[in-house]
Amino acid sequence: MLQIGITGGIGSGKTVVCKIFEVLGYPVFYADKEAQRVMKDDAQLVENIKSTFGEASYLDSGEVNRKFLADVVFHDQIKLAMLNQLVHPATIKAYENWVKEQKTLLVFKEAALLFESGSYKLSDMNVLVTAPLDLRIKRVMKRDNVSKDAVISRVNKQMEDFEKEKLADFVVVNNDQIALIPQVLKLHRYFIDMRPKG
Repeated sequence: MLQIGITGGIGSGKTVVCKIFEVLGYPVFYADKEAQRVMKDDAQLVENIKSTFGEASYLDSGEVNRKFLADVVFHDQIKLAMLNQLVHPATIKAYENWVKEQKTLLVFKEAALLFESGSYKLSDMNVLVTAPLDLRIKRVMKRDNVSKDAVISRVNKQMEDFEKEKLADFVVVNNDQIALIPQVLKLHRYFIDMRPKG
């Protein structure tokens, strides 16, 4: 089984690439969604978050108080790093458990912070999805119904593509000009040829 990481900046289209691999019959672990799940369901993580950021981190219903946590970490890089240091290991553990349950030749992990978190080291290969910044901004403004400034603020919190390219094994260009599906199918053929035999 080959483990393949897929990442890209906000609005790059990494989820679209993952959906193509799902259509081809492969499971995808969505790290951001899983992080939200473990923040709710992992009792030790919940306790660690409460002890670090306060009881207000969770609502009475047991749901994460997203607005409170966002307000705490949004303008404070140190507190954001503290939160990530709690959540990332729990998410990585969930991924490792998930991989053990899969039976396919290839498995994929989509993560916005694949390189930033260091979890790319768990992958056999990593794919970076790129798109021009102005196009990414337009996509996210339309998708999330947010302002340009709000998108740029989120972009500025992520590692730049040229840094990610140094760590990626493959780059997929999703600029609405170069066809996306043929690039993904080419990667698929390569991965199938690369998978461990026997």
